[in-house]
Amino acid sequence: MDRAMSGGLHVGLIMDGNGRWARARGLPRTEGHRRGADAVRRAVEAAPELGITTLTLYAFSADNWRRPAAEVSTLMRLLESFLARECANCRRHGVRLALIGRRDRLSPELIRAIQTAERTTRAGARLYLRLAVDYSARAAILVAAATLRSDERCDEDGFLRRINRACHSDPETPPVDLLIRTSGEQRLSDFLLFESAYAELLFLETLWPDFDGEDLRRAVEAFRRRERRYGGLTADQAIAPPSSRSSSTTSIGFPCNSSGVSP
Repeated sequence: MDRAMSGGLHVGLIMDGNGRWARARGLPRTEGHRRGADAVRRAVEAAPELGITTLTLYAFSADNWRRPAAEVSTLMRLLESFLARECANCRRHGVRLALIGRRDRLSPELIRAIQTAERTTRAGARLYLRLAVDYSARAAILVAAATLRSDERCDEDGFLRRINRACHSDPETPPVDLLIRTSGEQRLSDFLLFESAYAELLFLETLWPDFDGEDLRRAVEAFRRRERRYGGLTADQAIAPPSSRSSSTTSIGFPCNSSGVSP
């Protein structure tokens, strides 16, 4: 990937709530997944205009194999259909599409669809769209760690490249800036754990099939209002007198009294 492309935002999206959306409407869960595919299209269309150059969507986790076989089969068919249907559209709009995660448990038909989509869209430079399928962040970290020799030194950037290679991603894919989860749940579910070390987290009540470009715009606006310090202090905080800092909170968020001791 061109480093210039990584100058924008990397947004990760945990697309949650398809089943609840369907249940609330008296529909089968599979219909929720179908409507969720429409939400994917809306998010992809909106992303480049919001300064997003890498978008990673959590489509199917390694743990999702535990779901009923009929539901898993439907999800895989939807993915194959999405790749076939959107491949030409992605190419026209400069979207480079890739699948990250294991591939050895996917059907030959789906593998061919993935390879065709990746080959057809590889010149896309406007948005790098990664679909996480049969994906586990912990597994990717373990695979990356196993490539290190006992006497080999590796910094954080180098290890991130190894993780990216372990899950079939472009090695130069940058860390996550903003991680969004829909449906009100507040957990990462084994998604982009190393890459999200300093990501801003945003948990939305919106169910995924209802998610649209406006939701993504508001999320990015909320992100841009946040102050990312990476463990340091802003200039204003650094010059503030000690007394003005000791009466706020400790590093883990417990209220302190004037002596800086938690009550």
